[in-house]
Amino acid sequence: MKRTVLGLSMMAVAMSVTAEEFTLRSNEIWPGQSLADAQVFQGFGCSGKNISPSLVWKNAPAGTKSFAITVYDPDAPTGSGWWHWTMVNIPLSVTQLAVDAGNAHSKNLPEGAVQGRNDFGYAGFGGACPPAGTSAHRYRFTVWALKAAHLPIDNASSGALVGYMLKANVLGTSQLEAIYGR
Repeated sequence: MKRTVLGLSMMAVAMSVTAEEFTLRSNEIWPGQSLADAQVFQGFGCSGKNISPSLVWKNAPAGTKSFAITVYDPDAPTGSGWWHWTMVNIPLSVTQLAVDAGNAHSKNLPEGAVQGRNDFGYAGFGGACPPAGTSAHRYRFTVWALKAAHLPIDNASSGALVGYMLKANVLGTSQLEAIYGR
């Protein structure tokens, strides 16, 4: 009887020990809330500041070798959404990006990180800019934990190529979804 009780107690303890959730947060964006002018594109009829928000993540899954960041609008009227930002090859030791890290001319990228080409046509962060008069679009800020330390991506790589490589190497993701309309 003692062995059974001890065994059940040990099993209960083992079941209560769980890995902490992989999370993403920002001081500038909040789930379900509207993006600020800082994260709105400058151009295409929009007059924002085109500044990427700070991002902080923690509790990556076991086996993670690198990270990636994407910002994607699934509501863009293109048939394939709109890639606003892709950054890959972020070293395992990096768990945060500062405000404006996605600047196309940034010298503050983590060493080895590469920004792919967004759908505005350049490598870097491109803020929200849905068509005027449409309902608010969703903007998915996602951190990807990857099983590869390096992906074969350069600054001319499209969002579709980056997305393909991320899905082939993903261990886990965490996401913040904000909205913006005009």
